[in-house]
Amino acid sequence: MKVKSSVLLSVAFIACLAAGCVVGSENPKETEQPRKGEAVDVAGERVRDLTVAEEIEIDRAERELVEKCMERQGHPYWPVPVAGVEQRKVGVYVVDDVDWARRYGYGRPLEIAAEKARRSDPNAAYYNALPKKERIRYSRALEGDFADTISVELPAGGTVQTPREGCLAEARERLYVDYPTWFRAEKTVTGLTPLYVPRIHRDTRLVTAVTAWSRCMNESGNPFKNPDEIRQKRDSLVKGMNASQAQRAEVKLAVAEAECARETSLGETARSLEGEYRKKTLNDYPEEFANYRQMRMTALSRARNPESR
Repeated sequence: MKVKSSVLLSVAFIACLAAGCVVGSENPKETEQPRKGEAVDVAGERVRDLTVAEEIEIDRAERELVEKCMERQGHPYWPVPVAGVEQRKVGVYVVDDVDWARRYGYGRPLEIAAEKARRSDPNAAYYNALPKKERIRYSRALEGDFADTISVELPAGGTVQTPREGCLAEARERLYVDYPTWFRAEKTVTGLTPLYVPRIHRDTRLVTAVTAWSRCMNESGNPFKNPDEIRQKRDSLVKGMNASQAQRAEVKLAVAEAECARETSLGETARSLEGEYRKKTLNDYPEEFANYRQMRMTALSRARNPESR
């Protein structure tokens, strides 16, 4: 996929929301609940959003379909591991899950594991061992040809393109039924964050919560103005430490962050505001939003029923 003109998104808050992150919860059942608001009316029906666990089901089904497609094209393909619920909490705006913070800090062990998996990816090893002409054939089989693409104008500006063909496109076609419509809907809905996140940052409710969180952090011996500051200074805070020392330091800081986020309701406030502003912005894209939610439910059904795909 190519982005013809890039859109600069601000800070970790947007990065998290754009990816649909779970900001954190001490309640393990939260990941079983719809994440971006309650069910809404779409084409006269109540359609809910997917849970994180359901998104994982779709991701796994997609990789299985890619594997089968590549085999038909004469190439071996090893489905890459799908990020789990715990991994998808890495990089959130503010950690407010104290138990998660005690286990992972800011997610360093999960990041290390993901990087190790990336480096040992058998698909990359297979590709790198191919002659040049075979690499081209492999890439076209997997990703398609950029001479024939689907394109969509992003709400905040810029154009995203992706090939119509290839095993990745075929897998999504089998799950979502109409890949061009899905691609346009998905990129539109997930591309809304630059339109509303700046307003969240200016909202007095978030400003008040961040101020209270900063005061709490100062009182705990961790003088930071906001969660972004910790993310920006994260590497420098553990500079010179070995891996175990860095993890212990990050766990201590992350636990303090999470406890203050709980005490001041910063995580809850951020989630509430994200839902509020996102809903208002989605009102300008009713068709794309309807397609997005309906097609995700279709993909979930097909992921659970291999015979339907």
